[in-house]
Amino acid sequence: MDKQACAERFTSGFVALVGRPNAGKSTLLNALVGRKLAITSPVAQTTRHRMRAVVDTERSQLVIIDTPGLHKPKDELGKELNRAALGELDDADAIAMLIAADSNVGRGDAWVATHVQESSAPYKLLVITKADLVDSKRAQDQLEAARGLTHFDDAIVVSAKESFNLNAFISCVSAHMPEGPRWFPAGVTTDMSDEELVAEFVREKAFRNLRQEIPHSLAVRCDEIAWKGDGHASIRATILVEREGQKGIVIGRNAQMLKKIGTEARRDIERLLDAHAYLELRVQVQPAWRRDKGEIRRLGLAADE
Repeated sequence: MDKQACAERFTSGFVALVGRPNAGKSTLLNALVGRKLAITSPVAQTTRHRMRAVVDTERSQLVIIDTPGLHKPKDELGKELNRAALGELDDADAIAMLIAADSNVGRGDAWVATHVQESSAPYKLLVITKADLVDSKRAQDQLEAARGLTHFDDAIVVSAKESFNLNAFISCVSAHMPEGPRWFPAGVTTDMSDEELVAEFVREKAFRNLRQEIPHSLAVRCDEIAWKGDGHASIRATILVEREGQKGIVIGRNAQMLKKIGTEARRDIERLLDAHAYLELRVQVQPAWRRDKGEIRRLGLAADE
């Protein structure tokens, strides 16, 4: 290949982020894109939707796929989330397996690594995340421990919070992408609709405010985004829970919890839509929805969605 052809080479491809819950996949995705798309919270298994986010450089386009954390499922929802995550492994051009620097490498990581090893993806990268939480020796020790899980083509330590090694991550992965087109037009940062993102932002605020009380029993559906003549957006969304008692917790005394969730979610929604928004939330009891394959599909959480 001559120098001019090499200089004009454009690469593109799909990069699946995989790992245990709370490995930092969504936080890394947001940092790579430079804006908030994927929701985060201290609650394990926050990520439910497979999200594709686009990172453009002058000579490459990376489609970063944020997958649900791989875990031992307890219900139909958990099974579908695992299927969704594992389903990305063979379709990706690269797999980045994430392990947090501040947690011990364990059996869960070894289980994820077996699936990475079995994947046909041509490039496999080990990523130690959350480097800002540990000293350099701990990060290096974690890197060496994780290397023993399976074969990786490369390894890198990053901190999404401090933007440490993010450009190195992009350069490393871009160098191993095949030649290809821009799969998404310039300016497009995700394949998720505004309705899906609105529902996710509401769910994030519910998770953060309710913590361990009911988050895993909770889902959110955006019912409507209507644009008014004055340029404002009027939004209706429904929070689903499994039991009547959970409904009372989400609403709170004098509806204060529901108002707090709505107020916090509206800030992210207005940044997303670049417009003032009116957000109407209601809470609905949907018994055992996590065990209902039909309801999981209606919420867009089935693996084949």
